[in-house]
Amino acid sequence: MQLSHVDRGVYETLDLRVARHPSETEDALCARVLAFCLEQRQGLAFSKGLAEPDTPAIEVRDLTGRLEAWIEVGAPDVARLHRASKASPRVAVYTHYGAERYWESLAGARIHRAEALELYAFDRELLAALVARLERRMTFDLSVADGMLYLTLGDTLLSGPVTAHRLAG
Repeated sequence: MQLSHVDRGVYETLDLRVARHPSETEDALCARVLAFCLEQRQGLAFSKGLAEPDTPAIEVRDLTGRLEAWIEVGAPDVARLHRASKASPRVAVYTHYGAERYWESLAGARIHRAEALELYAFDRELLAALVARLERRMTFDLSVADGMLYLTLGDTLLSGPVTAHRLAG
């Protein structure tokens, strides 16, 4: 995969091998891979995720092993976000369905440093188009500019926004 994240100045070639948990949907798998790409930096790794419920889907650790970022994919509950905010200086959530309803469910909830939570929503049509083209082995280019994702799979271009949201604190 070729990644060009213009918004962050990140240009990388990524070779990912991603396992899908039996209970994970294809939408969630695609959202997890896209979140990984958007968060690309030194120390970034997929965690054991669903296999270990007290770990995030994606994490960033410094060279000493200290947790720098806890990155969730989906709609983690309030207790999990509260715990994550206490464990890590940065918490981000990438939602791939029902973003508005999910964000509303968090409003006013008791979450440690709720105002610092970074909430993002993937475009449903983009994810559905990616899932429709999902293959066991695939290559694609991902460009990110001005909050828009541009995925090139062969001669097909898919695009859609990733929407950012902050809770009122």
